[in-house]
Amino acid sequence: MTSTAVAQLETIRELMLPMLQIVAEEYRPRTPDGYPVLVDAPERGAIGIQLDPSHSLHIVSDGSQLYADLTARASRTDARSSASREKYSGQPFNDHRPIDTSISPVELRNLISELLNRWNMQPTIIHITDT
Repeated sequence: MTSTAVAQLETIRELMLPMLQIVAEEYRPRTPDGYPVLVDAPERGAIGIQLDPSHSLHIVSDGSQLYADLTARASRTDARSSASREKYSGQPFNDHRPIDTSISPVELRNLISELLNRWNMQPTIIHITDT
């Protein structure tokens, strides 16, 4: 990993890590045991969070460009699906989009919100409480 790429990720890390720590704290009771996992390795080219094996957001570098990698599991129910298209339950969704090195804190927050929205909209999440 080149020093320029590490410096770019360090800059993003300073903005994003506090947000990810708050998300991890808030979502710890809602995720499977051992999750969420924070990835804090700018020297290896990645920072991010993984809520479970199928839901994660990572900012990664290939040495010259930064990317936002969003992974989620698509639910079977989708407003855009129709009888003519088959959609399998649990189909993975991977979004690999380039981001600018001067990304704002608001744009980073929006990436995190996109991940949380996909996590929160899962039809299989059931919270059991004592009543």
